[in-house]
Amino acid sequence: MKNDTKKSLHVKTGDRVVVTVGKDKGKQGNVKKAIPSEAKVIVEGLNMKTKAQKANPMLGIQGGLNKIEAPIESSNVMIVCPACEKATRVAHKVIDGKKVRVCKKCGEKLDV
Repeated sequence: MKNDTKKSLHVKTGDRVVVTVGKDKGKQGNVKKAIPSEAKVIVEGLNMKTKAQKANPMLGIQGGLNKIEAPIESSNVMIVCPACEKATRVAHKVIDGKKVRVCKKCGEKLDV
């Protein structure tokens, strides 16, 4: 039985991240989609997989091999701070009554 409780991730859609492990280690990209229920993220242009697509003339779909972005575990990526341009962990602080994400290295806000 799957636990459907809401989980949160340290990354959000639109964040710039760097991959820390695997074949794409060291590469950067923007988070295209965050999947909190599975603790995974999809990063633009990284973790590319080949998928066979069957042609469907009724829908205008051309068959062949397509490259798609596969999900990556969220624990295998780190946020790149926009201020200091370094990969960093995330801290949470309350500023003006709002809980915001903050860079551990320089202290700048990560949320715009």
